[in-house]
Amino acid sequence: LLVGYSTGKAIAFGRDLPFLGVNHLEGHVYANWLVEGEPPSFPALCLVVSGGHTDLILMREHGQYERLGGTLDDAAGEAFDKSGRLLGLPFPGGPAIAKLAATAGASALRLPRAWLRGTCDFSFSGLKTAVLHAVREERVSPAEIAWEFQESVADVLAGKVSRLARELDVAEVLLAGGVAANGRLREEMQARSPVPVRIPPPSLCTDNAAMIGAVGGHRLALGQRSELDEDIFSANDWARV
Repeated sequence: LLVGYSTGKAIAFGRDLPFLGVNHLEGHVYANWLVEGEPPSFPALCLVVSGGHTDLILMREHGQYERLGGTLDDAAGEAFDKSGRLLGLPFPGGPAIAKLAATAGASALRLPRAWLRGTCDFSFSGLKTAVLHAVREERVSPAEIAWEFQESVADVLAGKVSRLARELDVAEVLLAGGVAANGRLREEMQARSPVPVRIPPPSLCTDNAAMIGAVGGHRLALGQRSELDEDIFSANDWARV
């Protein structure tokens, strides 16, 4: 990241081009508009779900974000990776769990759902621990564990989003981040949301240059620029986006 950022600065300086730093989480949000021609409708409720983040964001307008809640421990993508490791699957765990789950079709196992009612937050550490116990007990197959794990994650994420979408009376729901490529989550989000749902194609869910360009193009059109001495910072602060 630092090498790419520094190279971008050098190119901007050498060719006298505008330079603009972009928050990569905002890039994931804007991936929703790279393919679909319809303009965004606001306010929008966005679920950013990846290996490092599980955030619920209220987007009132372009560039106006309010973080409503997020994970209290493991991010959803992190839970996929750790549970995949417990099941002996390769990294990253998301695609591997989805592939294994597809061979089960159903499961007699019931894994926990941490609803944290009355909040906009998530917790996946208990689910990960339950997977560990299920693997050790060997009462059901790894495929059934994978199937129920995926069901638990999709159930909680889609359930919270659909409830909030009703309460906040948003115009649409956005799904963003690497875990947005998960087919079961995509199905649940579409089926349960009371408003239209935008989801990027799987190829644009993981980190990519196009999503950064989408944010950059929009902000440049508004006349925004970054100083060449501006540094990289790591923060889960949507107020700084």
